[in-house]
Amino acid sequence: MSSSSPASRPGPIADVAPLSLCAREPHVPADRLVAEMVPPPRFDSVRFDTYIPDPNQPSQTEAVGVLEGFAAGLGAAPSGEGRRRLFGFGRAPKKAPAGPRGVYLDGGYGVGKTHLLASLWHATPAEPSLKAFGTFVELTNLVGALGFQQTVKTLSGHRLLCIDEFELDDPGDTVLVSTLLGRLVEAGVALAATSNTLPGKLGEGRFAAADFLREIQGLSAHFRALRIDGEDYRHRGLPEAPAPHPDELVTRTAHATQGASLDAFPDLLDHLAKVHPSRYGALTDGLRAVCLTGVRPVPDQSTALRLVVLADRLYDREVPVLASGLPFDQLFSEEMLKGGYRKKYFRAISRLTALARDAKRLTETS
Repeated sequence: MSSSSPASRPGPIADVAPLSLCAREPHVPADRLVAEMVPPPRFDSVRFDTYIPDPNQPSQTEAVGVLEGFAAGLGAAPSGEGRRRLFGFGRAPKKAPAGPRGVYLDGGYGVGKTHLLASLWHATPAEPSLKAFGTFVELTNLVGALGFQQTVKTLSGHRLLCIDEFELDDPGDTVLVSTLLGRLVEAGVALAATSNTLPGKLGEGRFAAADFLREIQGLSAHFRALRIDGEDYRHRGLPEAPAPHPDELVTRTAHATQGASLDAFPDLLDHLAKVHPSRYGALTDGLRAVCLTGVRPVPDQSTALRLVVLADRLYDREVPVLASGLPFDQLFSEEMLKGGYRKKYFRAISRLTALARDAKRLTETS
């Protein structure tokens, strides 16, 4: 029986057939992976002066000052042996900047590390084609697509490489990227990286900078670690995350929103297993909203990790997420939230919660 009579409830602004993530199987050429190594849309317009430090956390203000100086120090365009000397290989020229030529932002999720990293990319005085910005996962995907030697060749001419969310979960990937960074440092590329805290680590709920520096082995001398304290800005002074919506509202909103997708959450999880995570960005191309019905806890760790990558891509692209079922803070089991990947899961919860807030406006016009 149909209940879609206009007289029975407010009608949608438009009645369009929603898109489906499950119907998409994107193929991404390697050259697109390289071209897209820039700050994502959410961070297109961020700058150091748009970062709002928490007045109760002086380390945030200090980090801005250090990074501004670091960007200014990359103004010269060294090449050849001059580049090697500038970055600590051989005898440095008299005017070479002193100290490490890489920075590592150490802090919890939601303290604005990505904002600062993107601001550094924007502030570095070089053409966009000479700067690269990507997550750790995107960097490993690039190596997989191009091969190690070609990746070294492609990135060696860059002035700066920014790596967001440096991961220490997979020893193989960590060693791979460490080796890659070593080659790039030899070529004169400046480095900047972020990583999240591990809740419960050392009793402080923060990631130890020493762990990062130890894992990247011989590169530690090239990094200055900046600790950035604070609470998750996405929830600072904001109301609690909205409760999940009824299935009917989610479905109606999907039909009322041009460019929205509509999928059952279990079906989406199954589909993600068929698409390589390097293509999740392309999976979301052109979407203005993601509508999900029947959100429930993810069944296993492999599925959870794929969902984390999708959440990152949606957050980067500022795609609101409207959902029914369970709230996003119940996606991952207690065992997962205490395990080795917990920093990823907390990040996903934080970002999906922010996107759920963004989606609330969609329901006001549907």
